[in-house]
Amino acid sequence: MKRVTMGHGAGGEMMQELIAKSIAPFLPKIKIEVPLDSMDDAAIVDDIIFTTDGHTVKPIFFPGGDIGSLAVSGTVNDIAVMGGKPLALSMSMILEEGLEIEVLERVTKSIGNCSELSGVPVVTGDTKVMEKGAIERMIISAAAVGKRHPAMDHNLKVASSYRKVDSRWLTDDNVRDGDVILVSGTLGDHGIALLSFREGYGFESQVQSDCAPLNHMIGKLLAVGGITSMKDATRGGFANAINEWNSKSKVGMELVEKDIPMADAVRNASEMLGLDPLTIGNEGKVIIACVPEMAEEVLKALRSDEHGRNAAIVGKASKAVKHVVMRTEVGGRRILEPPVGDPVPRIC
Repeated sequence: MKRVTMGHGAGGEMMQELIAKSIAPFLPKIKIEVPLDSMDDAAIVDDIIFTTDGHTVKPIFFPGGDIGSLAVSGTVNDIAVMGGKPLALSMSMILEEGLEIEVLERVTKSIGNCSELSGVPVVTGDTKVMEKGAIERMIISAAAVGKRHPAMDHNLKVASSYRKVDSRWLTDDNVRDGDVILVSGTLGDHGIALLSFREGYGFESQVQSDCAPLNHMIGKLLAVGGITSMKDATRGGFANAINEWNSKSKVGMELVEKDIPMADAVRNASEMLGLDPLTIGNEGKVIIACVPEMAEEVLKALRSDEHGRNAAIVGKASKAVKHVVMRTEVGGRRILEPPVGDPVPRIC
């Protein structure tokens, strides 16, 4: 009998297969603008954007954040990257019997601070307690609703002045040949900071999680215009996110390795641990596709925001290739495969 493994929750190919074969087929099919089958970051129902996310991070406090800030940021960002404006959050907490009240208050204070920072209030929730040992400390399930961002019409009008845009939202299947690919900052920070802190490697003194709500930064980008797709590179990292674009948009990606921003400490830690930093999760970074004519303007807007100071153009979509192909620093070329699972489990 097949059983669920840790890899099934890691954001890579194993999780996609689990959802496609053991979850989605048993749910009713309904005709909505962006349905469950699209496997985007959120669904669109009657022009309302809706998403949900579960958080089982270990440990619940880590350099640069905690399970509370993670729950708010991850859920808000899932709405924002689709071209939505998040309006309200729901938080469901499952607590382990014996959890210190001081710990609960510290987490909820973090939720409140991050909610205030993003401008998205927590308006409803639920609390349950399970027997000691049934879970590890606490789990948070968050959900959010939003509406189409007021700047989306302008954004797509600018993009449409250069090429046809097929979706009213920034869906994964909207990348086209020639679109420029950007990342909003250094990759791998969250996963390396958390893993190092959890295992005692010592890199957390140099690397902190990038956990942050990005809805205000994304609003600035939409006001510039020309963006065709956007995705937050969480579980499975940059490699998983860009391979989803490749698969759903049916266009190849050409990347330049030396242009991908990465902190030296993340690079060094990844080499020491035998990890590919491009498969390591982030919680405050997005990848962006835009029409080439607007790439420099989008980059300028990114770098004007505190969460995009290290943004860079890293490649382009290209029908000349079928897969995600990277030009390496030594001049070769390699295919960037999506991860099967997550090399750093329980980071979100």
